[in-house]
Formats: sequence, structure tokens, C-alpha cells
Amino acid sequence: MIVVIKDEATPQELQAIEQLMAGSESPHYTRLDGSLILSNERPLQQDTALRLLEFASVERVLKADKAYRLVSREFRPAGTIIRVGDAVFGGDEAVAIAGPCSVESEDQILRIAAEVKEGGAKVLRGGAFKPRTSPYAFQGLGERGLELLAKAREASGLPIVTEVLDAADLPLVASYADILQVGSRNMKNYKLLKAVAASNKPILLKRGMASHLEELLLSAEYIMAGGNGDIILCERGVRTFTDYARNTLDLNIVPTIKKATHLPIIVDPSHGTGIRDLVAPMSMAAIACGADGLMIEVHTEPDRSWSDAAQAISPENFADIMHKVRSLSAWRTAHEALSLTPEG
Repeated sequence: MIVVIKDEATPQELQAIEQLMAGSESPHYTRLDGSLILSNERPLQQDTALRLLEFASVERVLKADKAYRLVSREFRPAGTIIRVGDAVFGGDEAVAIAGPCSVESEDQILRIAAEVKEGGAKVLRGGAFKPRTSPYAFQGLGERGLELLAKAREASGLPIVTEVLDAADLPLVASYADILQVGSRNMKNYKLLKAVAASNKPILLKRGMASHLEELLLSAEYIMAGGNGDIILCERGVRTFTDYARNTLDLNIVPTIKKATHLPIIVDPSHGTGIRDLVAPMSMAAIACGADGLMIEVHTEPDRSWSDAAQAISPENFADIMHKVRSLSAWRTAHEALSLTPEG
């Protein structure tokens, strides 16, 4: 069960609440959004819930019938909205995150930042620390890359998202980034998940390339149980027997996530396909099925990108995608509003 305490309870009240919740182990404590939340494995009994609600400090008591509790839709039925600069994740409009796979130079990142902003991006992406399959591939510029991202933010006004690879790097990366990305390879790096939970930054959590829905949501649960509820989920494709694309972009998960959790979800059609020509149609499909936004790799010279050149698109192609996305997003919003009317 989950018990949400709206005000600071006295030690005596907490002890009494713990006793009522008593199971095989003590409740887990989480401080979130100004509230104290206690959760445990014990099934919710009606008489127990009524007794807990007698405490003036108890706001609500919820049944916890899933392994993931705090990220479940039942915990926050209205959904979570995350604001970073002008970007609103979980709102009515789809948000675009765009930029190069890797920061290569000052001129490159400044030019791309200006181009994607003009094209409709609300957040700039760029890798300073890059996890690469080959030890000989470009690993990123490190702190220099972070410095260049900060310059691009200053010049463009766009907030920046970049990946943190290791808990030891977190203080450095967090000092520059507006959004911290936990990549596919690190979705199950629980030490890192606990570390980013302790930050005050929104987290972009990418689905592992071979991870089930519940595994993704439990990784998000690690972050939320650590006290950070500003989590943006990202579908970026899973590895299957497909031999014509880098990954299989699993868009089935988008409406499923929207039903299962209150967290916003965006889609990365660049990694999801690995093919430049597929980015536009899969972007449209992602928005049509309910995604809250997109994460797209854009480069002023796509074929000369130092990493992931095959999936990078030009700023012109990005602007064209965003023109279509805005129209589709507006149609979706109108359709959803119509379906809520009595006639709908």
C-alpha cells in the first residue's frame, strides 16, 4: 500500500502509521512534491485504510497492486507535466528535442542550435560523453563538450539535455545540463538511477534495447522512489530479428505507457530506425499514437557527422517534420477534446 502524508507528521504519528502498515519489512520513505510517502508490499485492507485515514496528516491511501507504484497512473491520475524552459512535456503540444548525436566543435553546435530552434525545437540535445560499442569510436569531447553546449544554450536560449554515463560524472554533467539523460545501456544501472534521483534535474530515461515495459517503469520507479518525480520516458527502439533497420521502433508501448503511468513519454525515431529516410514517417506515427514529443538527431552536414551519420537529418528536413508534427498534434488535441464531449 501507499500512504501519502500531506503535512509533517509527528514521530509518534509516523510510528503509529508504520505499525498499521506493518508487514515483513518497514515501509519505504520517499519525499516527493512536498509530501512524505510511505509504501510497502502489504496488500491494502479496507479496515486498515479507514484507520490510516483517521490521522489528520494522512492525505490518501492507495492500493499498490503493481511492482511499480509511484509511477503508476493510479498514483497521479491527472498525469505529470514537466516544464523546462519553454518546453512542456505532458501538455497539449508535442515537444521536439533536436541536435547532433555528438558535440564536435563550437561552430558546429552553435550552428545546429540556431537551425533547430528556427525549425521548432524546444530543447537542444548533444552528447559530450558518448557510450560507444567500439573502443575506437569517438567517445565525445567530455567537459569541453559540456562547455560548448552551455555556449549554445546562451546563444539560442534552448535548454540542453545530455547523457550522464556514470554516477561519478553526475556532479559535472548536472552543473551544465538542464535535463539529465540516462541512456539505453544504463537503464538498469541502478547505482546511477539512485544518483540522478538525488539531483534536482528532470531525467530523460531511455528504454533499454531489450527491456520489457515493467523493467522500464521499475527503472523510473527507482528515480521516483529516490525523490525525483520529473521523469520523461523515451522509446528508442528495441532489438529484434529485423535486418532492414537498426532497431524496431516499438510504438505499441506509447499508448500502453499513457495508460499505465502518469509520466510523459517521447519517441526517438533516429535511434529507433537508424535510417534517415524513416525518421519523418516514424515521427508522424509516434505523434499520431499519443507521444508527448520527439527526440531527433539533426546535423548541418549529416553525412559528415562523427557519430550516427546514417540516421542524422538536415535542419531543413527537421523543419519540414516539425511543420507536419504541429498540424498532426493540433488535430490530435482537437480529436481528444471532441471525444470528451457528451456527443463524442
